Amino acid sequence: MTSPVGETGQQAIQRAARRAFTRQPYAEVTIRGIAADAGVSPSLVVKHFGSKERLFNSVADFGGAADQLLAAPLADLGRHMVLSLVSTRRTELMDPLLRVVFSLGNTDELALLRERFREQVTARLAERLPGEERALRAELIAGQLIGLGATLSLHRSGASAAATVEHIAELYGPALQRLIAGGTGQPPS
Repeated sequence: MTSPVGETGQQAIQRAARRAFTRQPYAEVTIRGIAADAGVSPSLVVKHFGSKERLFNSVADFGGAADQLLAAPLADLGRHMVLSLVSTRRTELMDPLLRVVFSLGNTDELALLRERFREQVTARLAERLPGEERALRAELIAGQLIGLGATLSLHRSGASAAATVEHIAELYGPALQRLIAGGTGQPPS
């Protein structure tokens, strides 16, 4: 797996942990396996994170992704979210949201991931939205972003891979913006 240029050991560990916890149940993930995937020693993983449980908790945190996704005025939020998601996928070689859907694990682990996603992404978005049905619109927006991530994963060598980030935002952003504005298509005031 290719790592982004300039990635620190801690970032490489987190990237490897995201992959491991997404592809394997928690019980099957090992510090040694994460270290090998990250290209670091197991002792470095322990130094940075202390334990597998603490590493899982850092991977189950969507706060940074939400900060990045929501860092725009409401009038431009739909476009910004698409730019942010696609840029992150291309530069950091990971999707900030998809792990909530495709992670393996027991019921408790999946429930934790989903609850953190609801708290850190969907609920924060709902708080920012104007008008009626904010929670519903936030869930639909999150679903569209996850759908975009899944589409980009499925078509890694297709037209979406060849399209510029800006062009994808031009095509996909308006649908998100209609939900942000309350279905009117007008920018929020």
